[in-house]
Amino acid sequence: MTIRIACLQLDIAFGDPHENERRAERAVESAAKDGADIIVLPELWTTGYDLKRLGEIADDNAERTKAFASRLAQAHSIHLVAGSVAKKTATGVTNTMIVADRSGQIVSEYSKLHLFQLMDEHLYLQPGSSLGLFSLDGLSCAGVICYDIRFPEWIRAHVLAGAEVLFVVAEWPLPRLHHWRTLLMARAIENQCYVIACNRAGRDPNNVFAGHSLIIDPWGEVIAEADEKPGIVAADIDPALVADVRTRIPVFADRRPHDYEAAKKFFKTY
Repeated sequence: MTIRIACLQLDIAFGDPHENERRAERAVESAAKDGADIIVLPELWTTGYDLKRLGEIADDNAERTKAFASRLAQAHSIHLVAGSVAKKTATGVTNTMIVADRSGQIVSEYSKLHLFQLMDEHLYLQPGSSLGLFSLDGLSCAGVICYDIRFPEWIRAHVLAGAEVLFVVAEWPLPRLHHWRTLLMARAIENQCYVIACNRAGRDPNNVFAGHSLIIDPWGEVIAEADEKPGIVAADIDPALVADVRTRIPVFADRRPHDYEAAKKFFKTY
């Protein structure tokens, strides 16, 4: 059975959560009418990288975003990977992915582990510490955020824990478009999983963003890709392909974890 995925490649209004909610709701409605089962929003879609004003515009405990995601998921009977938002907590602000299932239940909150110093994230955000695992209608999924994809060991940890579909939400800049596409295809190939990557479009005062949201199959083949403009990119995926690919090239059966641990001990003493 196939599942229709839609990535909402929004142009985000800098520091304007209310306008961004309006844009997102309109795009979700459009994708749902087109038959999407799972809809994905980009990273920090409510605020953009207006990091200096997060004290004013971050979402307290992400409650507003969770209510927004729950309402739209239930209203349209879709699963909503509601990108990530600036979540204000008692100990600081995190960059947190919210996922709602079609009943409106919040099934996952994952806070970005790897903070990107080139965009000053480490100055304004706190890192997360847990895996981004969740399940949608029995489909084993994981969510990560932007810079996380440069850390293959972090992605592999999710796959070893059972993930068959990796959702990536991002605000990836245009100058590193080649890295974006190459890293995502590599993560799909080495982990033999689907990669669903939703990037933003447009620009803010400091950056031009790449767009090029991608849906990649477990062979590393791009089955749908956006251009640099705002829009929706959608495709059907077949979860059965994951098991088929993993059977044809048994990467996980051929892993040698004991030897990897021995190598780490050797290099610590070398």
